[in-house]
Amino acid sequence: VQLQACGGGLVQAGDSLRLSCAASGRTFSSYAMGWFRQAPGKEREFVAAIARSDGRTYYADSVKGRFTISRDNAKNTVYLQMNNLKPEDTAVYYCAADNAPYGSRWPQSYNYWGQGTLVTVSS
Repeated sequence: VQLQACGGGLVQAGDSLRLSCAASGRTFSSYAMGWFRQAPGKEREFVAAIARSDGRTYYADSVKGRFTISRDNAKNTVYLQMNNLKPEDTAVYYCAADNAPYGSRWPQSYNYWGQGTLVTVSS
């Protein structure tokens, strides 16, 4: 499956952004989906994940209550709604597909990755 993420940009603290990740290739609904991010000089970290069919979601503590992951299997797209953005949210955001029922916090679990989209939050 090929993944294409978009929606990043430069925003101010407190603003919102919605990232999208469109999938092509094999059946999108067969994959749990996740969002990860990587800030300069830091390791890639888990942000959120969503199960492939029952909509179960998981979040990193740092984004819980501010970010919402969702998916539209008819459109082969997963979204990350980011509200109340903070400067520490600045990173390249990656979407990923996991050939499993439920998403994982571990990047090693994911089979496919998108190219990343940059989110910059100014203070």
